[in-house]
Amino acid sequence: MKYFISIVWIFFLINGIYAQELKRRASFEAKISGPNRKTPGAEIKEITPNSPLDKAGFKPGDLMIKVNDRLVENNEDWSAIQYGIRSDEEVVIEAKRGNTIQRKKVKLSALPKEDNTGVDTFYETITSDYGIKQRIIITKPKGNAKFPAIFLVQGLSCSSVEKYSGRSNNWVKLIKNLAEKSNMVLLRVEKPGVGDSEGDCGKIDFLTELNGYESAVKFLKSKSYVDTTKIIVYGNSMGSALAPYLANTYDLAGVISDDTFFKSWFEHMLEIERRILEIEGKSQEEIYTLMNEVYIPLYYGMLIEKKSYKEILDTTPLYKKYHRQGLYHMYGRSMQYYHQVQDFNFAAQWEKLKVPVRVRWGTNDWIMSEKDNDMIIDVLKKAGHKDHKLYKYPKLDHWSTIHPDYNASYHFKPGKWEEKISQQIIDWAWGIIK
Repeated sequence: MKYFISIVWIFFLINGIYAQELKRRASFEAKISGPNRKTPGAEIKEITPNSPLDKAGFKPGDLMIKVNDRLVENNEDWSAIQYGIRSDEEVVIEAKRGNTIQRKKVKLSALPKEDNTGVDTFYETITSDYGIKQRIIITKPKGNAKFPAIFLVQGLSCSSVEKYSGRSNNWVKLIKNLAEKSNMVLLRVEKPGVGDSEGDCGKIDFLTELNGYESAVKFLKSKSYVDTTKIIVYGNSMGSALAPYLANTYDLAGVISDDTFFKSWFEHMLEIERRILEIEGKSQEEIYTLMNEVYIPLYYGMLIEKKSYKEILDTTPLYKKYHRQGLYHMYGRSMQYYHQVQDFNFAAQWEKLKVPVRVRWGTNDWIMSEKDNDMIIDVLKKAGHKDHKLYKYPKLDHWSTIHPDYNASYHFKPGKWEEKISQQIIDWAWGIIK
């Protein structure tokens, strides 16, 4: 009887362990453009022959209106839909073709996992303190030694850190080179609602996301093949501002901060709006008026008074003409996310740092200010910090791309890639731990 109970217990234990694994996200196997911010729907541009969409009778030009009864109203909806569909699930798609609606059930194929050269690649799962299962992607050099590690913390957008097939922008090239050329373990974690992770990124708040990073760094430190005295946190954009907190809290070996900011989010957004107005060619008279009469009160209402954009625009319709975001989102993230970001003291974490610091700012980064990067170095010096460097990369923008000026980057014109963009991060990481 005891033997039988033990067998049953082991059976449920094993099944429980496997139940923790995340299901793989699906692929539409098509090129689809998101909503145009005017009317609902995501337009199918191309379909892979013999794919599930093709076999179901969908065609280029069809406008996906609903997926699993969720209206494709905006890019937040579209992002959540793409990340939320699993390859083993039946999906109901409603698409408009001319004046008719096509409603069909399809089962999409799994998105192929990334393929890396010369390293082992592991897809694993963690569960955050909020009960959210999140996808971990680890690359490890071949061999049985203990390796130094890079913990990558990405920016604020709801975009994946997986370099799956067909994805080739310069940020992905940087990730690829860190994985394949660093000779270090590289850990990435998908945010809640991104990639295979559970949740809805457009609704998740800042503290929930931060806890996912904290859960991930604990997971990294538990790995037998990681030298836990040699873990570097590499942060990009929002991740670069979080890197000091993670290093301070989890006793990491160093900080590499790429495209960062120092001030409060309120100050940061006002500076971005001013730079955008300058890029758009506004006169100083126009900039002065718009900053004082629109953007300062708009961001004060959202970040200091903790209102949604909708609440603000409903009471002050004048702002609608100049408002660049949605009613409940900014850059795809929720109002609560930014309310919590505003309350997080990033600058204080820089001041507390004791480990080596490397900071990079591109001279064509119109998102982050040069002054913020200079302030970081000033604060470190005043705090008695000894090992820090700031490199101002000529013509580099916020997206790891070389451009001739702000304007080219702002309008997302084709830029250039340089191998130094990724190699500098690798060299810095090795320089810190040696």
